[in-house]
Amino acid sequence: MRYIIRDNEVGFLRRNGKFLRMLNAGKYNYWKQAGYELEIVEAAGEVKCNGIPYEVLEKDEEFRASTVRYEIGNDEIGFLYINGKLMGVSNKGEYVFWNRFEKVDMKIYSMKELMFQEELTKDMIQYIPLKNYTKVVVGQGEEALVYINNTLTDKLGEGLYYYWNVVREVKAVVVDMKWRELNVAGQEILTKDKVGIRLNMVTNYRVTDAQKSVSDRTNLTDQLYSFIQMVSRELIGNYKLDEILERRSELIEILDRKLREGEKDFCVEFGSFGIRDIILPGEIREIMNTVLVAEKKAQANVIERREEVASTRSLMNTAKLMDENKTLFQLKRLEYLERICNRVGEISVSGKGDLIEQLSQLI
Repeated sequence: MRYIIRDNEVGFLRRNGKFLRMLNAGKYNYWKQAGYELEIVEAAGEVKCNGIPYEVLEKDEEFRASTVRYEIGNDEIGFLYINGKLMGVSNKGEYVFWNRFEKVDMKIYSMKELMFQEELTKDMIQYIPLKNYTKVVVGQGEEALVYINNTLTDKLGEGLYYYWNVVREVKAVVVDMKWRELNVAGQEILTKDKVGIRLNMVTNYRVTDAQKSVSDRTNLTDQLYSFIQMVSRELIGNYKLDEILERRSELIEILDRKLREGEKDFCVEFGSFGIRDIILPGEIREIMNTVLVAEKKAQANVIERREEVASTRSLMNTAKLMDENKTLFQLKRLEYLERICNRVGEISVSGKGDLIEQLSQLI
């Protein structure tokens, strides 16, 4: 029987089921009646042995020269390159590739290492199965705690990190170390004189010890909220409403000091603290508005009376001076005549008598 093997193909020649040799491109004649069998395969990609054990094929010199073999262990990963281009990854096992028309290369890395090897590029990482590694992203102002088999191993600053997790359990906790604002709004508190008020408070804080915060605290924000709530209730409840309104700044300072006493327990640092609003019940607001209006009216009346007294005293002083000084009296008289004349449209004056007297009589 006549066989044709093309340039991109090879043939496995067997007789009576026994592998004889590998044939390259060309024309061949073999009689099936004599027990010969020629199987033609494409010489590209991974070798398909077609039922022939590799140990048998590798004894053929032509086969060995045309293929490459790689063995990947249980804790290793192989990156397959064909003609210098990354094509994918291979898991544990034995791999044989044709190396006649394509340049095949395999880069093998151990996954027993804790972190990714420096040679692993971004293009290589995208081919690695997600189950084989843990990616840790630490942003600006953050700190990451890495636990290997539940034991703290690393504290990481800003950056991107990759850990192999094939032979170990890797867990990463990222802690935000930046300043954060905490609003404690609508806190209903009963004052010492039994008036129910609502407070809106605000503070900012940042975590100072990431490890202790993670190990000792859960839901840190909720716990800080409850802490501020309890401290404010305990303090404000000891003061009457008038005292709270009058000593607001002092109370803020006291609350601020009490919060700082809890910094060590919560592994945080508090920044500024303030009371945004003190909301009173509706009837209390009406009463206070009435009192405020009455106080302002009383103040206005006092000021008005004070001005009247000052004006009267000034008139008395002026009258006394004019009574003692005739010239001053005349000047004052002329001043008022001038003012009056400025408001008169036309004035007729005769030539007899004193001009000032005539104007006085006229007016």
